[in-house]
Amino acid sequence: MRLLNIRPRGGLAVLLGMIPLLAAGLLYLMASQARHAENPRDKLLPTPTAMVEAVQLMAKVDPLTGHAPLLVDTLASLERIGLALLIATALSLVLGLGLGLLPLLRAKFGPLVAAIAVIPPIAVLPVLFIVFGLGETAKIALIVIGVTPVMVRDLAAHVAAIPEEQLVKAQTLGSSTWQLALRVALPQAMPRLIDSLRLSLCPAWVYLISAEAIAADTGLGYRIFLVRRYLSMDIILPYVVWISLLAVAMDVTLKLVARRAYPWAYPERAR
Repeated sequence: MRLLNIRPRGGLAVLLGMIPLLAAGLLYLMASQARHAENPRDKLLPTPTAMVEAVQLMAKVDPLTGHAPLLVDTLASLERIGLALLIATALSLVLGLGLGLLPLLRAKFGPLVAAIAVIPPIAVLPVLFIVFGLGETAKIALIVIGVTPVMVRDLAAHVAAIPEEQLVKAQTLGSSTWQLALRVALPQAMPRLIDSLRLSLCPAWVYLISAEAIAADTGLGYRIFLVRRYLSMDIILPYVVWISLLAVAMDVTLKLVARRAYPWAYPERAR
């Protein structure tokens, strides 16, 4: 049997996916134990016990502020990235449909979108702070600028690849440009838009952490860069894991929504 025909299902698929994670965890435990055997005060690879204690401390309500740092940081980061991705998705849908469906619009604005897409967003972060200040607007704008052009180009290419026969048949039946966009292009664009959004989660989190590290008083990125000066790896590592879990949860949610809403776009082999 060829390898490409082997498709793990159910518990076997879960087991195969867990093996690399368990191996990484085991390697970390071995390395941590070895370092602490030589130096019990080692901070580079904290023990699981130390990380649990640090997380419990961060999850407790601070008597001075009346808030739990972990909860406050998480809510602040999720609010920023959620609003930014909502704006980016709306812009990508409108611009992607327009550029993909209208050759005139694509010829006029396509090169501009392509040029913006290759600009490193981190490089314009100082400009955003100068223009918008150090508040929330600059952080949200960084994420929007970072992910929107790529999503627009991807969606526009997908819409432009819609078979010409579909467009011709719709026009033959009397469809206007708006009807073509809403009834022919939009249903086929939505699954691709969600997939593009899923692929944009990683860079979106990178831009968010970068912005929070430079100018913020709350947020997961802010907390990581705040405690790094004390070499508090027992806080940094759990925060990194927590960010990863949040990103995975967002990705899985979008995947389930896409497959539930548009099952025809995801054949059995791609699941």
